[in-house]
Amino acid sequence: MTLRFVTAVKAAHMFGGWVHIAEHTTWDWGFPVKYLLVQEDQDGVEQLWGRCAGVEGLFVDPVPPPREVLTLRGCSPDGLLNEVLAEPGVPLRGLGDVRVEVWDDEEPVQWWTLVDAVVLARQSHPADPARYDIVLGAGVRSEESFCELPAAPRFELFAGTTVAAASAGRCSAVDGLFKPRADPVPVPMELIGCEPAEPLLAALRRPRRWERDWACLLVLDRHGAVMASRTVGLAVTETRSSVLGDTLVDITLTDGGDDRPTPAARPIWERWYQGPPTEPNLWAPYDSRGRAAWSDLTTRAWRVPAPRPDRSGGEHHLDGRFVTDVPGLHCAIAEALLGPGRYFGRGWSAFKDCLAGGFGVAPPFTLTWHHSEVARRALAEVVEDPQGRLSYFEEIVQLLEQRGVTVMLR
Repeated sequence: MTLRFVTAVKAAHMFGGWVHIAEHTTWDWGFPVKYLLVQEDQDGVEQLWGRCAGVEGLFVDPVPPPREVLTLRGCSPDGLLNEVLAEPGVPLRGLGDVRVEVWDDEEPVQWWTLVDAVVLARQSHPADPARYDIVLGAGVRSEESFCELPAAPRFELFAGTTVAAASAGRCSAVDGLFKPRADPVPVPMELIGCEPAEPLLAALRRPRRWERDWACLLVLDRHGAVMASRTVGLAVTETRSSVLGDTLVDITLTDGGDDRPTPAARPIWERWYQGPPTEPNLWAPYDSRGRAAWSDLTTRAWRVPAPRPDRSGGEHHLDGRFVTDVPGLHCAIAEALLGPGRYFGRGWSAFKDCLAGGFGVAPPFTLTWHHSEVARRALAEVVEDPQGRLSYFEEIVQLLEQRGVTVMLR
């Protein structure tokens, strides 16, 4: 087998993301290079493991966790949960995903998701008839590594997606939450038309050595720039001559990773494959999950040869016509400050970090928010801080003003 492979992938860490410059993005036999497999060595330098013409299994729906029965004890319902309990004649009313935050005295220390939660039954709490014990059916997924339960925990409930959840109340305990669970069955991934470099060849010769190692799959756009990165396992189930020719190999990875985009995100990735967007509001036609997938790809804006200095002052205009959810808000703000396809945070914490500087624009400046009433109404029930009781829209405006931004609501 005669192999020619990329001699270098230059990489540097910046803003918590990566800068990648891919070289030689086509082979002599005409197949475009669409993916690079890289891994950091012990010195933190990225090494090329291989380049591939295709990947099957990049877009997958997450495997749902097994269904369980849990009980919310001493629950004071709010929002959607309160609405469901107000309709006792409707059996098996769904709540969607419910996020459970476990708080100590000051802050959340654990995050759990009750996947596709359904109310099965309810009764008054024995110690307080104004509260309820609510029986749910749901899958259970831990968002963080398991840690010890606080001495006096408080359980805050949120209904909806992680990026746009509204308060659903609080409870004093969740029976059935804290118990061991088996790891989910990994979903494989196929690397098609792969030209392995020496580190991957070594791994293929001794596959057991690499069973617990991980690498990054870099997804290239049509211009050869990195548009996304996903973590994949290096355990190999099978290697065979490629369907694209016997000078290449097709490789089945046992675990393609758990942060892969869903099939619903495929049209968005296809759009970005042509290159970064140059027009505003191209994210607007998508639903909340699509907008979140769009926002995820804006992190490619970090991948420039050197950080750009921050600009301050001046007036920026935010087109608020399509700000009907949290992902849309952050897409619109990033476009107002930096232009289409740029990144300025995908959620509360990331947006707060961006305002501190290092992302191209820093306060003070003026932000004129046109059609602001659209976001005010749409996000009225979305609460980031259960203590403050401000809506997500109000908190974003407050944060901007606290950081020195003059916000003009139109």
